[in-house]
Amino acid sequence: MLPQPAPPRWRTRARSSRFTVSPVLAFFLGAALTVPAVLLGQRALRWRARNRAVDGGEDSGVNTISQVLHLVTQGSPTGIVVVGRSGKVLMSNARAHDMSLVHDGTVNPRVFEVAEQVLDDTEQRVIDLVLPQRTTGNRIRNVRAVIAPLTLTDNSFAIIYGSDESENVRMESARRDFVANVSHELKTPVGGISLLAEALLQDPTDPEMVVYFGEKLHKESHRMGEMITDLIALSKLQGAEALPDMAPVRVDDIIDEAITRNHVTAENRDIEINRGEPSGLRVMGDRAMLTVAVSNLISNAINYSPNGKPVSVSQKTVRDKAVLIRVTDRGIGIAPEDQKRVFERFYRVDKARSRSTGGTGLGLAIVKHVVANHGGTIKLWSRPGTGSTFTIELPIFDPETARAADGRKEIEEQ
Repeated sequence: MLPQPAPPRWRTRARSSRFTVSPVLAFFLGAALTVPAVLLGQRALRWRARNRAVDGGEDSGVNTISQVLHLVTQGSPTGIVVVGRSGKVLMSNARAHDMSLVHDGTVNPRVFEVAEQVLDDTEQRVIDLVLPQRTTGNRIRNVRAVIAPLTLTDNSFAIIYGSDESENVRMESARRDFVANVSHELKTPVGGISLLAEALLQDPTDPEMVVYFGEKLHKESHRMGEMITDLIALSKLQGAEALPDMAPVRVDDIIDEAITRNHVTAENRDIEINRGEPSGLRVMGDRAMLTVAVSNLISNAINYSPNGKPVSVSQKTVRDKAVLIRVTDRGIGIAPEDQKRVFERFYRVDKARSRSTGGTGLGLAIVKHVVANHGGTIKLWSRPGTGSTFTIELPIFDPETARAADGRKEIEEQ
């Protein structure tokens, strides 16, 4: 058998397929791809910035719904407390502490007693609280607490909403007091004027009688006018009108103006008003109201001092938080049994002296309400035969506290 010839070998050459691109074409292709990428990047950055603005941004630290709810709760003008059956406080905001709904992690005992009833029968209840004046600067005296079950399925928690009712209570009390004061106190000068006019008409031809009773009539009418003015002022202070907007006021300016108002009266009595060293301190308040308060104290000191005895006005700082304004006389003094009542309306220690000096019996009551409206206190020290010292304590103006109050006011207006 003949050998078969070997099959022919086919030699193949791998041919590389190359696509050559010119430099110009490469440039245009790169540009075409780069421009959309840049535009998309810019759009992504704008979208991210817009989301930051809406969400509060990473810089503000508010990134979750829980953080937003926390800020809303803490900034609320309403006091909010969540309490369990055991009395444990699960949540409370700053306003609740201001209203004494919570103190040192414990719910107000009266509020918790009502909360237990709410948890038992799931019925909403309301309780009104009257707070003692704890610290200088706190103006919250009346709080209304609404207590309700937190859920309908599980009666384990109660929520407490507190609102400041101090202004409403103050205004209602003022309306009642004003009617009572006008109906009672104006009877005396009106009756006196009527009797004097009747006596004057009995013999109008006698010049001496006309002059005598005419002067009495003028004095009684002037006294009645002053009483009406003081009654209106006291009514405003007690709440017939809203409190004016407070502003930083220099204590030195208040004292200087009050002394100026009483300068002539003091000179006529040969009484020197000694002024203490200026302090440069400021308080948050209404300048006109505070000046009236200090002026009334100085006038009272002059009226109840013997001729020639000095009256002193001084100021002192207490713990860098409060300023004391003291008015001291060396007069007749006040008996212990009268000291508790000197700030009552129309109460007079010496009725004869009060009538001779033209007093209305409202001066110290006005001082008391002015000081209270400014979150302060007034105290009396007196000893019969030695003299008296009236001390007004007011909170010193703190810019940080004022900014926090402005922020809270903006939230309330919203």
